[in-house]
Amino acid sequence: MSARYDRAITVFSPDGHLFQVEYALEAVRKGALAVGVRGTDAIVLGVEKKAVAKLQVAQTVRKIAQIDDHICLAFAGLTADARVLINKARIEAQSHRLTLDERASVEHMTRYIAGVQQKYTQSGGMRPFGISTLVVGFDPLGRPALYQTDPSGTYSAWKANAIGRNSKTVREYLEKNYAETSGRDTLKLALRALTEVVEGSSRNIEVAVVEKEGGLRFLADDEVDSLVKEIEEEKAAAQPQRPAQQQ
Repeated sequence: MSARYDRAITVFSPDGHLFQVEYALEAVRKGALAVGVRGTDAIVLGVEKKAVAKLQVAQTVRKIAQIDDHICLAFAGLTADARVLINKARIEAQSHRLTLDERASVEHMTRYIAGVQQKYTQSGGMRPFGISTLVVGFDPLGRPALYQTDPSGTYSAWKANAIGRNSKTVREYLEKNYAETSGRDTLKLALRALTEVVEGSSRNIEVAVVEKEGGLRFLADDEVDSLVKEIEEEKAAAQPQRPAQQQ
């Protein structure tokens, strides 16, 4: 059935599907995992690092990008598509500052990104963006915010969420373990969620924190390894001790 209706983005199948949008969602599901956790004083973004060539500079392959001083995003899916969408979002953020003499809100930028994604599902000669995004920052009242967009152009606010490969497993973990946290506890929650499906090491994980005053800050490798080690020790301490076998 899909073979007749997946050639043009503007054609619905009889059962109401836009197959090109669904294929874009599949590209997201195969992308590197990204996790966002909203704390009371900061938002943490964690992403799964892709293996890079021995001579490649790892810092040039990042899944976390800054949109404005107070807004960042992480994405899962096609990196080239993300680069185009990020550049559009940066231009919109600066245009908003120039026109209104104030910073764009997180919701405004999320709505803009989702609007661009939706436009590419409704116009001929285009294809949907093969990415989902986690947009984070602080609203005008200083409250942390976390939003998600997907290739169809829908967006919603979250307390914690995951996109990309194995995101369902991570989301289930967050649903069971999420609590309002601050500071180091927010970092630990995001790392615990990531390490459910990714090996806990700075070689495989990149973490960034968005703070109200300091903006975006990437954690150094030794800081990530230290947190992972602390989490593993806490897990080991929480496991019940096996009773000693009787002689």
